[in-house]
Amino acid sequence: MKIEGNIVDIVNKRTYKGEITILNGKISAIRECETDHEQFIIPGFIDAHVHVESSMLIPSEFARMAVCHGSVATISDPHEIGNVLGKGGVEYMVNNGFKTPFKFHFGAPSCVPATIFETAGAEITLDDIEEIFQLPRVNYLAEMMNFPGVLNRDPEVMAKINLAIKLGKQVDGHAPGLMGEDAKRYIDAGITTDHECFSKPEAVNKLNHGMKIIIREGSAAKNFEALWSLIDEFPEDVMLCSDDKHPNDLAVGHINDLARRAVSKGCDVFNVLRAASYNPIKHYKMDVGLLQLNDPADFCIVNNLVDFKVGATYIDGNLVAQNGKTRINSIKEEIVNNFSCSEIGLEQLRVDAQSTNVQVICVEDGQLITTKEITELTVVDGALVPNVAEDILKIAVVNRYEDAPPALGFVKNFGLKHGAIASCVAHDSHNIIAVGTNDKDLCEAINAIVREKGGVSLANGDEVSTVALPVAGIMSNLDGYEVAEAYEKLDLRSKELGVTLAAPYMTLSFCALLVIPKLKLSDKGLFDGEKFCFTSIYVD
Repeated sequence: MKIEGNIVDIVNKRTYKGEITILNGKISAIRECETDHEQFIIPGFIDAHVHVESSMLIPSEFARMAVCHGSVATISDPHEIGNVLGKGGVEYMVNNGFKTPFKFHFGAPSCVPATIFETAGAEITLDDIEEIFQLPRVNYLAEMMNFPGVLNRDPEVMAKINLAIKLGKQVDGHAPGLMGEDAKRYIDAGITTDHECFSKPEAVNKLNHGMKIIIREGSAAKNFEALWSLIDEFPEDVMLCSDDKHPNDLAVGHINDLARRAVSKGCDVFNVLRAASYNPIKHYKMDVGLLQLNDPADFCIVNNLVDFKVGATYIDGNLVAQNGKTRINSIKEEIVNNFSCSEIGLEQLRVDAQSTNVQVICVEDGQLITTKEITELTVVDGALVPNVAEDILKIAVVNRYEDAPPALGFVKNFGLKHGAIASCVAHDSHNIIAVGTNDKDLCEAINAIVREKGGVSLANGDEVSTVALPVAGIMSNLDGYEVAEAYEKLDLRSKELGVTLAAPYMTLSFCALLVIPKLKLSDKGLFDGEKFCFTSIYVD
């Protein structure tokens, strides 16, 4: 097979007209020649850090959608299913991923459970990590979220890092806000990347200590605008990722969108494409081609180097997407799960008025971090109630693994005026998390997920809608485009009910992410992410 066009050689930083010959999945010849084809042939895009589970799709369905945007591979952290099903969950992701031509490269989860302050469904031990490293295309230790353990050189934490280093694996980081000597000590432990930077000074500080920075732009966490200038300033040390991308967003675009935006900002196109392919391939030693002789034939064809509209995607020389349509078949995968809680009652959502002054979680659109404020709430029949007019709603986290009293609190900046929304995609342990304007709708949104043993839901009076996610309670095994359409309807309906956030369900999921400051809620209670301990909802 021969393909002609403008060949973009990002290894040697040149573009030339030519012809590529593909034989047995590899590039067998490259010839410079005149051609009438105005299309550009570029290396396939790579998402340098993603939790496939957050797309609510199993890997094979994620792949079917991603290839339409020129993506050929990912660096995937199966941390989410690991928290639900342990080592077996990781094996499920790897096995399903290998049923597609897409080049998933998985990591061994380093922090399962993520903390001792929440209930997870499983644990991944040092021995488990060693076994996971033996699986195909598992070539790094996934994000080390326990940065206090790294700074204090905790023996168990260091054993995981040292095992990865011994086996020649990279170690991914997760240290939001860490700077100065603490950042240096964290990096000196052997940690090579971070995707959590939300300010340029933080990113530059880590870069100067030898770390590589992965610029994140996901469905909820959006750091591209703060960090894009690093692409030209540190061209060898920057990569691009989504981290968490919901299915409706994946249906629209992927890393190609970041390439387009970076070029529109004035970034050098070779630096952009290196961040989107060359840098992750070299850093993680991926078996992905770069349009060089004898490389695997992994590339995409785009209309130009400005819009990056993808006309076709090839993996190992096989056409996997063309004109926005996937050519990868769906795989009907088995359902695995770990979900054992019962429906809850209205009385379990009552917050007794021990004080009228409470700490409130304040979310911020486009960020994982939350702030906190103290506010006074109204008391009705001895219980604290939301103040919808001031956008202060009730939030609940329900243990999905066993029957236990829900943890309750209050949250601000969702904008919801009516009803409630809930999700079982709740980082990191994936208990049920819900926010609502009243207890009746809140209870119904939660119970809708219990009945499906996983999903996302919305309740407003007699209206109850659910997107079922029966695989580990966080993914669907149905067609990805169908899931995207169903989720899009739920997302839009929540906004009709007043939600002002771009990605309300993703933002909701991060309200339980204890390893990101400042105030969060786990199934065990309100959590201070700066002091790393539980805190009371009440303020004297």
